Parts: sequence; structure tokens; C-alpha cells
Amino acid sequence: MPIVIVRGAGDIASGIIHRLYMSGFNVIALEIEKPLSIRRTVSFSEAIYDGETVVEDVKAIYADNIEIAQTILRDGNVPVLIDEKALCIDQIKPVAVVDAILAKRNMGTNKYMAPITIGVGPGFCAGDDVDYVIETQRGHYLGRVIYNGCAALNTGIPGIIMGYGKERVIKSPQDGLIKHVRKIGDLVNEGDVVCYVGNEKVKASINGVVRGLIRENLFVSKGLKIGDIDPRAEVDYIYTISDKARAVAGGVLEALLHGLSKGDKNGY
Repeated sequence: MPIVIVRGAGDIASGIIHRLYMSGFNVIALEIEKPLSIRRTVSFSEAIYDGETVVEDVKAIYADNIEIAQTILRDGNVPVLIDEKALCIDQIKPVAVVDAILAKRNMGTNKYMAPITIGVGPGFCAGDDVDYVIETQRGHYLGRVIYNGCAALNTGIPGIIMGYGKERVIKSPQDGLIKHVRKIGDLVNEGDVVCYVGNEKVKASINGVVRGLIRENLFVSKGLKIGDIDPRAEVDYIYTISDKARAVAGGVLEALLHGLSKGDKNGY
């Protein structure tokens, strides 16, 4: 089965990686040296810190070079490489590159990187810098494959869960190192201290379960999203891929199969 490279290994990217893996593709994930994933229990990026991690029975293992990554693939697992600029693409020659960094802008992916290129979310235009774009904005078009044109612009408004939107999101009040008071999976009430950034307390603004919390001892900047409270308080949701990630992953799989079925721009 051909290799697909996915740029990014946060929770949405991990949903994509999981879907492609379960569909029989060999997948290699590329990450930065210090990933800032929030939903760490469902992010393959955690392999960078811990050596390996498992998301819904799929194991990802950190690889410090391409040769080790190839061994991990042969063993039936997902290698995670530190390669912010995707320099390994020229050597690996994947059939497809999926940019799931979710930076709200293009971080350097272009349609000449691979026979099939897919951009996830804002910052990409199908037919211009990539072959396909996947819509990530919640609502009617979530997960839709865009064959010509761009994804919707980033609104900056979190998805609504039980009537809560921006209240769910925890942002850093200042620059500094993060120290945890609560952990992912803990139930909290409005006003409870979830963490510190530097010497400043960061409190929950609603009741719920801590669904995501950026890794402890990382330096975070003011305004950065560092946590997420889920008002549904369903602890099982913490350890499973989200509905949004699954919808986006389905779009990526559709785009990939469409590209393979019709023959890509380089005659694959």
C-alpha cells in the first residue's frame, strides 16, 4: 500500500491518520520539535515526548530518522518524525501529502510535493496550492471535499456544545510556563483553578470535564489556547476521536481515493 504523509499530529490530524491507517494506508506523521496539542489523549504527537502513544488501538512511535520510520511502518505502526519543513518528502516520495497542521494558513505545502496533495482547513485553495481542500468549519459543510476553491475563512469562534462556545476554551492570560493543577479527564466546576501560567491562576469558566490541556512545563504565549472544558462531562469522550475529526478524516479519505481512482497529475 502506498505511503501517505500527514503534516501535523494533533487531534484532528490524528483522526485523519487513524482513518487512513484503518483503511489500509501506510501513514507517516510529521511534527514540530515541541508539539502544542491540547487534546493529548487522542493526539499522536504525544509520541514525540513519550516515545510512543496509542489512539483507539493504533500505535504511533517516535522515529528520529527515515530508516527507523520505515521499520516502524513494516511493524504495522505509525511513525512520527520531527520534520517541520517536510524535508523527508523528497526521499520518501509519498503518493499523497495531507497538510493537517491547522495553522489557519499554508505553512509551505504545495501541489508539487506529491502526486496528490490535500489541504485541511483555511489557508488552502484547491486547484491552486493543493489538489483538494477539506472544510473544517462546523456546520452543514464540515468534512466536505472542495475540488475547486477555498475553505471557509477562520471565524475564531469555537463550536457550540450545550450552548457554550468561547466559554469552553481556556487561553493563556500571559506569557510563561504552564503548571497543571488539574489533569485531562478531571471534572471541574466554574471557578476551579485548572492550571497556572507563570504565577497567574487560570480558572474554569464553566462546569464540565477537562477535555484537553497543553503539556506541562511548556512555554506558552498570551492568548494561546491551552485547554478545553467539555460541558457534557462524558469522560469516555476524552479518549476517543471527536465527531469533527472523524468528519474531516472522511473528507480526506474521499479526496485521496478520488485522486487514486482518476489518476493524479503525475500519472500515478
